[in-house]
Amino acid sequence: MATATPENDPVTASGPDDPRVRILSAAGQEFAEKGYEAATVRDICTAAGVNGAAVNYYFGDKQRLYLESVRHAHQERVRQVPQPDWLPGTPPETKLRDFVGNMIERMLGLGQPPWQVRLMLREILHPTDACRELVEDYIRPHFTILVAILDELVAGSLSQAELRRVGLSVVGQCFLYRAAGDVVGMLIPEREINHLHTPEKLADHVTAFSLAALGRGEPLPKP
Repeated sequence: MATATPENDPVTASGPDDPRVRILSAAGQEFAEKGYEAATVRDICTAAGVNGAAVNYYFGDKQRLYLESVRHAHQERVRQVPQPDWLPGTPPETKLRDFVGNMIERMLGLGQPPWQVRLMLREILHPTDACRELVEDYIRPHFTILVAILDELVAGSLSQAELRRVGLSVVGQCFLYRAAGDVVGMLIPEREINHLHTPEKLADHVTAFSLAALGRGEPLPKP
């Protein structure tokens, strides 16, 4: 699983007063708010307090700056919510619950500046050239872990194609609460949201639902 380290993340590797770091932070917020096309280098440089040539100097061009902004947003989230590290012999049911809980916490953006979550969501829903890099460097390794957990759960009884479909179903359940969070809030009474839609309870539900679908769980409990 790709994770950020002090050596490969620009914000950790240098201080917040570094011009490159200021540009990266300002760019992430601009891109998250306006999208790649509408965000301008001029506005980014103004927000970062640097001159207009700084983007070319540090990043080469606007596209590279965008790629670096998306990468940093994901690295920051991985650092805040790291992938679980399981001991040998950990039951696959436990692994699935940990994986789902990790995904939901990352997607809901708890404890994270909102622009980082919004930028990644924008890139997934309206992909640019950065999306392929995001998929290959981060999303695919994460998805491979999920498929391996599912394969362990069904003891090799499903094909890789079937496992991938099941994996996408698990991801889809988690992704809904980020991508359609406002709609969920309109559909579900506030008391229910506050009581049953916490990250922990959502992770419990998605895990129980997925295990039941695979024939590996008890009937879903009543709330």
